[in-house]
Amino acid sequence: MSQVLYRKYRPQLFNEFIGQGFVIKTITNAISKNMISHAYLFSGPRGTGKTTLARLVAKAVNCENKKDGDFEPCNKCSSCLEIMNGQSMDILEIDAASHRGIDDVKELKEGIRFSPTKSKYKIFIIDECHQLTKDGSNALLKTLEEPPEHAIFILATTEAHKMIPTIISRCQKFDFKKLTVPEIINKLERITKKEGIKIEKEGLELIASNSEGSIRDAEGLLNQLSTFYNNSNKEITINDIKNLLGLVGIETISKFVDLISEKDIQKSIKYINKINDNGLDLEEFIKSLINYLRKVLIIKIIGEESSNQYFFGFTKEEIERLQKQTKRFTNEELKDVLNVFLEAQNKMKYSPIQQLPLELGIVKICGIV
Repeated sequence: MSQVLYRKYRPQLFNEFIGQGFVIKTITNAISKNMISHAYLFSGPRGTGKTTLARLVAKAVNCENKKDGDFEPCNKCSSCLEIMNGQSMDILEIDAASHRGIDDVKELKEGIRFSPTKSKYKIFIIDECHQLTKDGSNALLKTLEEPPEHAIFILATTEAHKMIPTIISRCQKFDFKKLTVPEIINKLERITKKEGIKIEKEGLELIASNSEGSIRDAEGLLNQLSTFYNNSNKEITINDIKNLLGLVGIETISKFVDLISEKDIQKSIKYINKINDNGLDLEEFIKSLINYLRKVLIIKIIGEESSNQYFFGFTKEEIERLQKQTKRFTNEELKDVLNVFLEAQNKMKYSPIQQLPLELGIVKICGIV
């Protein structure tokens, strides 16, 4: 069975990690100087490498070939290989979403008492730890206060604000950031080269900009595309990506923005109903529309020369058209238009007629612009 891309290309060394420079530097310094903490908290958005880094730390501190001053695992010793294959008895990964009660934590505490079977440290990786119950959190807190020397806890969460402050205070906390579009593109280019996937550079930019800072999501989208075109030698184009992933084309959005900037209420409503009749997902449409209008606002505020970083996935012609559209709105008008469509987006989820909130938004906007 072939591995999915995000597993196949999961970093196995610290120097393969993309982004999170401050986190990596601090962790590797601690490992090389044997200043390991008994508890870490990795907090940040999904798909930014929290669990991957937890496994890297587990490998590095237990590597049988690591010398003083080193921090990289060898990936060759029996300990490294067992951890890489998920076979180590001394690395316990717990999903707090499904093991969140006090009984689960008590069971974990019982396991802590015993020394590692062969490794130097017993590592407990608790994913989505904010989902532990109040009793479960309090039981974990007691363990974190007085852990045995052979135990290291690595907690991972997307919502650190939901955790009790006393647990956070017992950990070294590291905040993971969303990856930038260039960082994601760089990783995708390496993958496509190794896998022999032919894809336009603009296509990679589109995938990266739609992954919302998550390398796992970006690799998942690339995997979906490579699977679909597995038996084809053709180059995957930006239009192929839009069609397969259900993304709304910039041309479709741009035409609509032209209509509302001209205050043409009749054509605007007809346009919405036409694209709805053609099977376009209106929720995806309004999401893309808001993102597009945000770019118009950014150009308006910071200027054309300073806004290039926001246009990954756009062609030169699309950028030029967008720049012209910025001149049709004032800053105040753009703020009002964005607010109206944000409100329409929320109402569409519950409306019995999906396009109605969007139509009402058009009526309101054409009285604003």
